[in-house]
Order: sequence, then structure tokens, then C-alpha cells
Amino acid sequence: MYKPLISVCIPTYNGSKYIEEALQSVNNQTYRPLEIIISDDSSTDNTLQIVNNFKVKTDIVIRCFLHRRKGIGSNLNNCVINSLGEFIKFVFQDDFMENNCIEKMLECAIKFKNIGLVFCKRKILLENNDIDINDFNEWYKQFGNLTDSWTNLKEFQTGVELLNDDKFLHSPYNKVGEPIAPLINKECFYKVGYFNTFLKQALDYEFYYRVFKHYNVGFINEELVTFRRHSTQATEKNRNNKFSYEYELLFISYFKNLFNCFSKKVKKDLLIRIIGMPINFIYKLTFAQVKYYFRRQF
Repeated sequence: MYKPLISVCIPTYNGSKYIEEALQSVNNQTYRPLEIIISDDSSTDNTLQIVNNFKVKTDIVIRCFLHRRKGIGSNLNNCVINSLGEFIKFVFQDDFMENNCIEKMLECAIKFKNIGLVFCKRKILLENNDIDINDFNEWYKQFGNLTDSWTNLKEFQTGVELLNDDKFLHSPYNKVGEPIAPLINKECFYKVGYFNTFLKQALDYEFYYRVFKHYNVGFINEELVTFRRHSTQATEKNRNNKFSYEYELLFISYFKNLFNCFSKKVKKDLLIRIIGMPINFIYKLTFAQVKYYFRRQF
């Protein structure tokens, strides 16, 4: 039986409150072999001590890598770069999985040909008294059931078929889920590149859709992962910050990488959004690209 190594990648930063629960959910998986990759963004609490103490409680190899803080995208990429598995399963420090999550996702990934990623529905866990319940309810109406926003989502289909959905640019833009939602074939990173470090909130689904362009996609209509909502998580902080040109960068990426995959309706909508961008965004984008390519060369 084909049993590839799965790399469970956990990017951490001051995650001592939840990290052991995340590690335990990995340890409880019915699938082996696994490895755990910890990429720590210079935590100032006892996150790494908890990880080191957990090593004696599991048969899974845990490898830790220190990472200089450059944003979540850079930390995600560092996890992948240091992984050895054929598939990548991200688990953030405050999230967790059902015990059979990886087993079911891998079964789907090897059942069909040319699968780039497999994703599932997710549960939402709200921390008690941590977020205003009215704010949460409003958020949940829009983002609680992301996968329902596809017009015709199937167990197996080409990623291009999903990109061709007329509702692609309808809210929510993320129709897959947070990084814990998919299992990703590692070869995708070599084919389409890594996470876009210029993006802060949209970097996960911007990457998924680049994968969609080249690969088939699997979907499991079950809640196999749990995404925790609390006021100190990166997602919540991001919602409360105004990113400079976050969506402009996202739409430029769609135009450069995915335009030919879209339906006529989405192409028209995307062009209207790009034409309406402020002129000073073009100057900032150019300057950012120059800095990026300069760093790559030197």
C-alpha cells in the first residue's frame, strides 16, 4: 500500500496557549508516517519548550527551525522548504484536526490523477467571551460556510473548472478555507511557486488558485478540521487592520496568473476593478517589485 510521508507544518509565534492541543491532534492521526515541522518566528513565550517536551509523547519526528520574523507568508514558506514529505498539511498553532483527517485527505489525493490539493469543510470554534457574539454572527453569515460559495463543487474536478465559476469574484473571495483546510501536494510549490509574501490576508487562497490552474482538485464534504476564532490570532488582527493595497495586489495576481482561466463575466469584472485602481498604487507596486527582484538577485 502506498503510504507517503506527510509533513505537518506548524508555523508558530507565541503559541503557548494552544500549541500542545495542535500537536496532540497531529499525534492522534490514524495515518502514519508523519513528520512535524515547526518554524518559529522568534517566540518570546515558552512555545518551543512545550514542543520539545512533547517530543517524548509521540512517535512522530518533530523538527524545529528558528525563523526571523518576516510575516506569516515567509514563515509558511520556511515550513515547506524544510519539509521532507510528499504532501504538506498545515496546522496553525491554534487549530486542530479530526483524528482521521489526514487519512481521508490522502485517500482522496491518491484516488484521482494529478491532484494538487484536497480540501474539506471546517468547523469554527469561538473562544468564550473573547469576541463579541454579534460581530461573530455577522462574520459567520459571510464566512462560516466557504465551500457553499462555489456554483458546482464536486469530489473531483479540474481546478480550471472552479476558476471558470461566474461567482469566482463574489464574496467570500476565499472559497477553500484557511491553511488548515487543504492537503497540498508538495510538487505544487515547485510548479507554481510559494506563498506571496506581499500579501497578508489573501496569501493562502491566492496560492490555492495558482494551484487550480495546473492541477485537479479534490473535495471532501466533511468537517475534518477546526478553525479557532479568538481575538489574538493573526486572522483577527488582520481583519482589524487596513492593509495598503491588499486586494489591488490580489487582483493584479489574478490578472497576471489566471486571467485566461476565468469566465467572460469574471474577466470583465476583474478588468473593471483593475482600471479603477488608484494611480499611486502603480508607483508603490513598481517600487515593491524592484525591491523584491533586487533581493532575489543579491
